[in-house]
Amino acid sequence: KPKLPGGDTINVFTVASGHMYERLQKIMILSVLRHTQSRVKFWIIQNYMSPQHKQVLPALAERYGFEYEFVTYKWPHWLHKQTDKQRLIWAYKILFLDVLFPLGLPRIIFVDSDQVVRADLAELYHMDLKGAPYAYTPFCDNNKEMDEYRFWKGGFWRDHLQGKPYHISALYLVDLKRFRQIAAGDQLRVVYDQLSKDPNSLANLDQDLPNYAQHSIRIHSLPQEWLWCESWCGNATKDKAKTIDLCNNPRTKEPKLAAARRIIGPLWEQLDAQQEEVTREVQSRLEAAEAGAAVPPLPAAAGQRGEASAAVGAAQQQQQQDEDGDGAQGWEVETDADAPRDRSEL
Repeated sequence: KPKLPGGDTINVFTVASGHMYERLQKIMILSVLRHTQSRVKFWIIQNYMSPQHKQVLPALAERYGFEYEFVTYKWPHWLHKQTDKQRLIWAYKILFLDVLFPLGLPRIIFVDSDQVVRADLAELYHMDLKGAPYAYTPFCDNNKEMDEYRFWKGGFWRDHLQGKPYHISALYLVDLKRFRQIAAGDQLRVVYDQLSKDPNSLANLDQDLPNYAQHSIRIHSLPQEWLWCESWCGNATKDKAKTIDLCNNPRTKEPKLAAARRIIGPLWEQLDAQQEEVTREVQSRLEAAEAGAAVPPLPAAAGQRGEASAAVGAAQQQQQQDEDGDGAQGWEVETDADAPRDRSEL
């Protein structure tokens, strides 16, 4: 059996802020598990998670048999810091890829919370990147109704890209070994520090930065089917889509959940019902515990992927270490002041 470049476990990195995106993140996780045959481990930035979401994820992992770990990294004092919460989240998606994860982790796929995966992620995870440190999908050109919004086709971006594609940051594969080998993290932070002091630069921080830097940090362009978005791609190529991204439509401004039901249909409804069942069970258990009642164990799902308990236990142990200030791997734990959290209920 040939050795796989990324190892036997598919590592997926994601982040969510706000309860709608936490709901979508649970749906995304279930869509990955439904279509991926390999063991999957999710690495989730904990800075902006609600307390309830941190309670639900262990139960979801126990039910559906995946590993997870919460990660964080203290913002370096010398690096220009964002003050807007959304821009901070974007920054964490791209600026600290070399230090967020253990050195032994070979590769990782970032998947936006508002995506639904329809293919086995192993196909992407083990892809040959031809020496590039990461791979992104270029924006679609199919839907001509959106031409006026393709800012990269004119002005500064057209001149800067010099014929290279502008890529979307909703899904990307990182070869962490190669990324560290060429010091891509240091290079990105230097470029970011230079550009971010101008408030007119890096409007879409997590997307603009790698696209701007691609003359020195090469991007391997993924086949178009790896990220389909109705707004930019149009419906002609939807059937071939390996992931569906619920990207915002600047023309229609359709609400995210309405778009999910319309575009993805019954699959989205089914996955939403599955996550909602676990979420309600956790909420009921928490309420029962507060009332002093006996709390029964959560039931396992039919056809549960095996070997979940040890993985969940390890993740919970790591979570407790992080909360106690004794995180492993040299990670630094954010203080509450540096890590605002959403506190409302789903």
